[in-house]
Amino acid sequence: MQDEQLLEAWRAGDEVAGRELFRRHFDAVFWFFRNKIDVGAEDLAQDTFFALVRNKQTAGRSGSFRAYLFTIARSKLIDAIRSRGAGLAVDPMQSSVAEMGLSPSAIIDGRREQVQLLSALRTLPIELQMLVELRFFEQLSGPELSEVLELPEGTVRSRLRRALELLRESFAAEAVGSEASEADFERWALELRGAPH
Repeated sequence: MQDEQLLEAWRAGDEVAGRELFRRHFDAVFWFFRNKIDVGAEDLAQDTFFALVRNKQTAGRSGSFRAYLFTIARSKLIDAIRSRGAGLAVDPMQSSVAEMGLSPSAIIDGRREQVQLLSALRTLPIELQMLVELRFFEQLSGPELSEVLELPEGTVRSRLRRALELLRESFAAEAVGSEASEADFERWALELRGAPH
């Protein structure tokens, strides 16, 4: 069954369909938080699903279910980062999780390139890190990214280009002069998402 069919069944009272949606997407939402914060990734993932339960009647009405889910997750992440900033103004287009001293809740044991990719991602401004991860780790489409970031699709494409430029620069610095292509990033991202967590 497609997500939208499960969502409709859940709205109609089918709790099994609701549990299937949670099972299908919990790991992706948890991963979304895991590479950005040091403590509380699982709590934020659960908060995201609690918000989904509260709003299940309006969830995904104007776009895809996954986009709606990651819109909630993005909001929860920015709120959490701002609350940990001890009153500091946090601009997700300027501040990176690395600059704020946040670290991922777990470092994976992966190939050197994968670890360097995760490290390089963390140097990007939060909003650009989210964009790259949603595009390559979660394979969200242009319209879905536009919905999550609440931006026109053209703006999303230009930000993605900028994010990839910054990622290449950061990766080269992390990997001591190594170069990587967009195809390399996509392959490593998919390998990482397939890794146990």
